[in-house]
Amino acid sequence: MSVGKKLKNGMGVKEIVKSGKVISSFRRLVMTFIFLAVAVGLSACGQPQQGASPASEGKIKVTATIGMISDVVRQVGGEHVEVTGLMKSGVDPHLYKASQGDVKKLEQAQIIFYNGLHLEGKMVEIFEKMTKEKPTVAVSRNIAEQQLRGWEGGEAAHDPHIWFNVRHWISATEVIREELTKLDPAHADDYKKHADDYTKQLQELDDYARSQIASIPEQQRVLVTAHDAFGYFGDAYGIKVMGLQGISTASEYGSKDISDLRDFMVANQIKAVFVESSVPKKSIEAVIEGAKKQGHEVKIGGELFSDAMGEEGTPEGTYIGMVRHNVDTIVSALK
Repeated sequence: MSVGKKLKNGMGVKEIVKSGKVISSFRRLVMTFIFLAVAVGLSACGQPQQGASPASEGKIKVTATIGMISDVVRQVGGEHVEVTGLMKSGVDPHLYKASQGDVKKLEQAQIIFYNGLHLEGKMVEIFEKMTKEKPTVAVSRNIAEQQLRGWEGGEAAHDPHIWFNVRHWISATEVIREELTKLDPAHADDYKKHADDYTKQLQELDDYARSQIASIPEQQRVLVTAHDAFGYFGDAYGIKVMGLQGISTASEYGSKDISDLRDFMVANQIKAVFVESSVPKKSIEAVIEGAKKQGHEVKIGGELFSDAMGEEGTPEGTYIGMVRHNVDTIVSALK
């Protein structure tokens, strides 16, 4: 009601002023109530409910070191995980140093998976620190010591390249399933189903590798590479493995190593050697040149993936695709 109408209706000036103050006070009271209600609502949205599982707040944030582990976590975790991998295609984990950005990714993760057995040798201190703050898990932990290969020259150390025995990678898959289930029991059935399905694929891969390598004539079953990453592969699938460098690419090689490998290849008429995607070709090319000078032609049989998978989005950018590529490349060159 306008002031003019109020005066016509017999209300005095004092009454009009008084009524205006009451209305103004009421409006202020309503606005205050609305403000408090919104503030409480926003506060409640920002706080997790007591006892809520990680999945209730969104996907589990996982950080993994090498691509092979990232791939398995995605296979087992499915739609419940968000995986960040530190090392991309072509990266050598033996020499890898974590950047400040990598440390941030590790800090932001709810769980960390790494290979262990000193593969990520320059990150050990970081893992020790992270273990005090969150689950930091070596996927190699369930492999019995008697099933691990020794590391020549290493004190109480083992060959870390466990993924080249597919059965060891089945063990790693189970570790990942166990840890995701602990962190997010609400989706335990999903993790079990995904892990079981993936394990069946790995068992088929194991059978494939064994039958294909067996098709190579026995005298030609010699795998010569830049560094000794394929020891588990050789033991599991029946092929002799020789590497110019030791198990770690951080180890040095000299002229004697080159000449010894050259002489072996000449004496045994080995017709192909292999380069690795994460190791410079220079070392193995020196062996080829040495054999050529002695009248023995050696070809490069192809590129193998050893410490890193292929580019993301390619078949070799998955663990299964990487192993199949290696098997097919070896068989094609040596058969």
